[in-house]
Amino acid sequence: MSGAECPALDTVKSAGIFAIGRGAAPDVSVVLPSYRAAALALRSVDRIRETLAREQLSREIIVVDDGGGDFASDAFEGDPDVRLLRLPRNVGKGAAVAAGMRQARGRVRIFTDVDLPYDPDLMPVMVAYIIERGFHLVIGDRTLRGSSYHLKLGLTRRALSGVFSAFVGTIVTGGFFDTQCGLKAIRGDVADVLFRLIRIDRFAFDVELVYLALKYGADIKRVPVQLERNDTSSVRVWRDSIRGAFDVLRIKYNQMSGRYHSPELAAIVAADFESARGDGSNGRRERALAP
Repeated sequence: MSGAECPALDTVKSAGIFAIGRGAAPDVSVVLPSYRAAALALRSVDRIRETLAREQLSREIIVVDDGGGDFASDAFEGDPDVRLLRLPRNVGKGAAVAAGMRQARGRVRIFTDVDLPYDPDLMPVMVAYIIERGFHLVIGDRTLRGSSYHLKLGLTRRALSGVFSAFVGTIVTGGFFDTQCGLKAIRGDVADVLFRLIRIDRFAFDVELVYLALKYGADIKRVPVQLERNDTSSVRVWRDSIRGAFDVLRIKYNQMSGRYHSPELAAIVAADFESARGDGSNGRRERALAP
């Protein structure tokens, strides 16, 4: 990805945060993008830690200060579970998440909003779907039965959210409507490739992520979510809807221009398919030979 294609990532790279730490890979990495929400980040880190520790999952939590500059100089110092990445200026949620994902080492990589709008007890479930059931991505879907979300939003935001989702489903994701839920989990090797392809910095980067996963035939599990809070929503309904629509058109342009070509991601999906087919054949053969 060139700087011309994604200028904000040049800022992220110039911050010198792309070196991957050494040591055994944890079970799960959680990335929290934060913009002027240090107090919320501190609270959310504690809750995530407790949730993952209860399930005996090894973990790292990566807090990305997206140019807010409101963390104490010694924030998380000496904490073995937490790393703080400080970006020199505000580059947008998409670029901040990508910066954290490029630092992450977990077998599963999760990102969510800094205020933990959705119950973190769902995180171990998402990890299990990926590690035990073989999904490449697990994403929250506010439209599924069992979710509670839209009733807690204002009428204008509900209406525009519905229009935007229909627009995305028609133009980009072929009927996959909820791309914007702020809770997603990705298998580590898949995340490594996907976040090299991301070109959208802000509101619609989730759309781009889901589009890329669908384009390459990745296995996606959708799960219902419960909205607990929405303390830091920086969404400006009309402005972000318009900006998001333009970003969706950019995704379509990138698609038609061949900018999402990824032999690596295609190879991962193909290898997993062949492995599953081999396991299925072996299982059928063993059953046939059983007395």
